[in-house]
Amino acid sequence: MWYDLVIIGSGGAAFAAAITARDAGASVVMIERGTIGGTCVNTGCVPSKALLAAAAARHDALSQRFPGIATQAGPVDMAALTGGKDDLVAAMRVGKYTGLAADYGWQILAGTARFSGVPDAPVLQVRLNDGGTAKVEAGRYLVATGAAPWIPPISGLAGAGYLTSATAMELTELPESMLVIGGNAVGLEVAQLFARLGVTVTIAEALDRLAPFDEPEVSAAIEDVLDEEGIGILTAAVITSVQGDATARSVTIKTAGAPKRELAYGQILVAAGRHPVTAGLNLDAAGVKTGRRGEIITDESGRTANPRIWAAGDVTGGPQFVYVAAAQGSAAAANALFNAERAVDYTALPRVTFTSPAIASAGMTEAELIRQGVACDCRVLPLSAVPRAVVARDTRGMVKLVAEAGTGRVRGVHAVADGAGEMMTAASYAIRAGMTVADLAAAWAPYLTMSEGLRLAAQAFSRDVSRLSCCAA
Repeated sequence: MWYDLVIIGSGGAAFAAAITARDAGASVVMIERGTIGGTCVNTGCVPSKALLAAAAARHDALSQRFPGIATQAGPVDMAALTGGKDDLVAAMRVGKYTGLAADYGWQILAGTARFSGVPDAPVLQVRLNDGGTAKVEAGRYLVATGAAPWIPPISGLAGAGYLTSATAMELTELPESMLVIGGNAVGLEVAQLFARLGVTVTIAEALDRLAPFDEPEVSAAIEDVLDEEGIGILTAAVITSVQGDATARSVTIKTAGAPKRELAYGQILVAAGRHPVTAGLNLDAAGVKTGRRGEIITDESGRTANPRIWAAGDVTGGPQFVYVAAAQGSAAAANALFNAERAVDYTALPRVTFTSPAIASAGMTEAELIRQGVACDCRVLPLSAVPRAVVARDTRGMVKLVAEAGTGRVRGVHAVADGAGEMMTAASYAIRAGMTVADLAAAWAPYLTMSEGLRLAAQAFSRDVSRLSCCAA
């Protein structure tokens, strides 16, 4: 079988590449060894956000903050909740993935692909899921196999058993307690999810603060939120060993300034990062170079060391967001097939962690700007100065603007707020357009919206935040 483009994988990068290729009339085949759709729709974005929304509904019922209104919530039927999530995922998989493939007219081959031949004439040998093998050849190849949870080498962890962010979405019964290893985006989301469903949760983060790659003000704000909700927080935490079985685990943990402790948990959930999925592809034989973490090394166009093989998405080790994967996949397909010379611009890349309140950012942090040798004129606005937060009776969080000293050009926006992710579209536009703090301060913002926080934060550069209002001009 010969095609213009063969794509290994079926996630966001793969589908965007296939659509771009088919729009131009190229012949395409996609090879997938597992479930169509990749991480986002099957085990990542979609199921986790569906369950987070359910957990938030229960939490709101149990922690009503408005006077004169009484609500309550009973125990969680986890089997029913997981079943509803599965139905949603199945519907979205058809609507957003398998249905699109049929509409655009490319073949999906169910099997495991492996490069053979020589670098100058690469060939894929595919072990088909239903038996047998197939030889697939193409003018160009795109590897978009994504990433998988990384499991730290902790003594006894494998024997005691653990969950990942993927397998945790399949639980039909809730444990009484859970240790979440990792305090970055995924760890924070799953920790709050299960805590709000009624599980006693502790987060163990190896670095000295939660959300360790966000602004320090963001870390402080989200730590306050999770602590208020009863989630245990262990930072600078080293887990040396695990003992136990499927019903109970004993974990030995060392934190800074404290002796080792043995703590008991019903479940352990590992959210310590992800690694590119490249094992078994036989990339060396194809002349494709990989990095220290197994990521496929590409140039900015997506081309690997083999000029006929390209890569896109999480397998390249870049920012792990489905919209980044899609942008990379589309660009790589256009570059591979038509020499389009497209590159992905990450200047104002927005990022969201779907805690409640959410963590969101676009552009640079203060530390990143300073490392470039640019002095930072930064401001942090507490949500108590944002009218929308005040009337919603939830002023947990802040908005931070990172701006160049002197020019006032906005280089980054960071927020912890209900709806913080929605703010980042405007923030991303402002950064890409080169807007200054003065521009933001003078821009229109509807009163009693959270996005007004951008305007108010900009006004804070020249006014006392306690005096900010809708009437400030």
